[in-house]
Amino acid sequence: MASTKEYCDYILEQLSEVSDITCRPMMGEFLLYSASVLFGGIYDERLLVKIVPENEQYKMPESIPYDGAKPMYLVEDVDDKEKLAEIVEATVNGLKV
Repeated sequence: MASTKEYCDYILEQLSEVSDITCRPMMGEFLLYSASVLFGGIYDERLLVKIVPENEQYKMPESIPYDGAKPMYLVEDVDDKEKLAEIVEATVNGLKV
């Protein structure tokens, strides 16, 4: 099941506290970047972020974005803007290392 533009727009609104967020459509899903760093995406109407040591503290469940892909963390509470910003910033910081 592909993700909708409406859900992507909702996630982008929830990420409004994070600077320099961009979204790129890719094969019916959406890739998410912060300051040009690919940190996650929207897959089947779910927000997933890459697994890095810096975001392990949030105890998110692992999920597979699509067949054959590496596991990612599933962000279950996308309604909490502050926590969502923390998760994304921690993920991006971990990817910059």
